[in-house]
Amino acid sequence: MRITGYELFQVPPRWLFLKIETSEGIVGWGEPVVEGRAHTVKAAVEELMEYLIGKDPLRIEDHWNVLYRSGFYRGGPVLMSAIAGIDQALWDIKGKYYNAPIYQLMGGACRDSIRVYSWIGGDRPSDVGTAAIAVVETGFTAVKMNGTEELQYIDSYKKIDETVERIAAVREAVGNDVGIGIDFHGRVHKPMAKILAKELEPYRPMFIEEPVLAENNEALRDIANSTHIPIATGERMFSRWDFKQLLADGYVDIIQPDLSHAGGITETKKIASMAEAYDVALAPHCPLGPIALASCLQVDATSHNAFIQEQSLGIHYNAENDILDYIKDRSVFEYKDGYVKIPTGPGLGIEIDEDYVRERAKEGHNWKNPVWRHKDGSVAEW
Repeated sequence: MRITGYELFQVPPRWLFLKIETSEGIVGWGEPVVEGRAHTVKAAVEELMEYLIGKDPLRIEDHWNVLYRSGFYRGGPVLMSAIAGIDQALWDIKGKYYNAPIYQLMGGACRDSIRVYSWIGGDRPSDVGTAAIAVVETGFTAVKMNGTEELQYIDSYKKIDETVERIAAVREAVGNDVGIGIDFHGRVHKPMAKILAKELEPYRPMFIEEPVLAENNEALRDIANSTHIPIATGERMFSRWDFKQLLADGYVDIIQPDLSHAGGITETKKIASMAEAYDVALAPHCPLGPIALASCLQVDATSHNAFIQEQSLGIHYNAENDILDYIKDRSVFEYKDGYVKIPTGPGLGIEIDEDYVRERAKEGHNWKNPVWRHKDGSVAEW
């Protein structure tokens, strides 16, 4: 069997799908994208696929190393996201070739299902109490929300109070047994992050996410020493080498690599195993499409330290299309009692509706995240 060709589909709301074809007629699907930089990642995939045409798709480890190590300049969001989507598609092909779900080719499953959480609120969170009640009534046992709007390095306690009030409203609305993830989204700088972490403790969050930007991970020491709330980060870290120092420092409790950014299934499984050795939990980042989610679930199935999975159904980004629109059997991602079963079909365990993908690709997208500014005109972190 040889790789014979590929196609890329830029589809709403903000996703990029990759289809890899083989001489045996088996095709694999991947989701290589950086949100807001889809055109750039598309070009990177086109460059990298030149290495793979005519090659045996089953030699995934070797292909990964060629795509990563043969480039003098390597790593970063664009190249690692391109590798990620290619890697997902190769694993999909391999699973279909052996008529087995990917997790069976990675040692077998250690769980049958995994807990999932639902996003509530939007970029500027409001009415989160009402939104939390709505998703809990549908069966979710955990929610996640943006904690703040933009914050300066040193900002007012009024904004701190507003954030605390929102979290308090959610806790009051859903009771004590529902998990609440609070995403700082990298919007918060170290001085305010320490204050927020302390003020939020009474509401017993499930975790605080990206309390500072990944490039400021050294600040996690001070934040960890000032709170008992579990700290999560990692969606903007792209390889085991990025995670190495974070894990060695010991100030993170949950890592959140993204299967469409951190080198795909091959790399994220290695990152998960590294984290397990440090007694750190895994909660893959996935505000993306169905291929990314299916990839996450395959890794979750084989990772003992995976405890919850992000998913994007109903997220505020998914205006034009949602994750179920692009798959034929929607029951694959049926959420029940706050859990989703691990797909058991061959490969990724999902069947892409290719006709619909092609139809939506005609419209495409040019999604960009908003640019925020502080009152003084300086650019704010979004």
